[in-house]
Amino acid sequence: MAMELVGHVQALWRYPVKSMLGERLERLEVEPRGVVGDRGYALWDPQTRRVASAKNPRRWVDLLAYSARYLDDPRSGEPLPPVAVCGPLAGPDAPPITLRSDDPALVERLTERLGRGVTLLDQAPAGASLDQYWPEVEGRAFQNVTNELVLPEGTFFDACPIHAISTATLATLRRLEPELDFAVERFRPNLLIEPVGAVEGFVEECWEGGTLAIGESLVLRVDGGCPRCVITTLAQGDLPEAPEILRATARHNRVTAGIRLSVVQPGPLAVGDPVRWSAAAPAEGSGS
Repeated sequence: MAMELVGHVQALWRYPVKSMLGERLERLEVEPRGVVGDRGYALWDPQTRRVASAKNPRRWVDLLAYSARYLDDPRSGEPLPPVAVCGPLAGPDAPPITLRSDDPALVERLTERLGRGVTLLDQAPAGASLDQYWPEVEGRAFQNVTNELVLPEGTFFDACPIHAISTATLATLRRLEPELDFAVERFRPNLLIEPVGAVEGFVEECWEGGTLAIGESLVLRVDGGCPRCVITTLAQGDLPEAPEILRATARHNRVTAGIRLSVVQPGPLAVGDPVRWSAAAPAEGSGS
């Protein structure tokens, strides 16, 4: 299968707890289900029997005020190590504090701060789902409505195992809407890819239907463009609320920025790795 060098990995992220800020890392391991440890934990709302997600900001927007990191590297096939959660656990006006996931005080503080009883899960219940809110954005099928999203079986992912975006896409959005801050963190990718050459536009969507080989052994299938949601508009970390971010993706690219990926062959992933593309889709039944 002929492969074309299309870019290099510029940055990597893993998100230990769903809808919290994650870890920027130099290296990741990818298993058949996705990045090892990514969205390994999630908060569960026993009242609604839904996974807590900032996709429903009317209830869970405050999750983005917290960050999570693993205390040890998670390993494929092994129980997840504890995470450390940092944020306004002592109150909105108090300095951030950090608590471990194996400390009962963490769930107690989160319940108090979020105003709802929650539990912390490291395994997705059968048929797990979440509520997602669709703001009024031209080009979307849903407007100002909340509906249910059923998650892929056994995971806390919304839809795809891995998400990537290119520096070209971000640069294009900045050029088209220079008054807006298209910080990569708003899009919560696993991979930021810097294309080779002086390319412009939403280049990664040209890879749809093909195969990416990254580093020595990792092979990913490009399943399609990544439709954006309300999370891109929400305040998170040092980034303020910015409703026009989502509307800009609608104006210029069908509410899409980045690509969805699934795993064909697991392997390691590191900053600086070459990214090679083939228009040929993986053979049926190949990989994992």
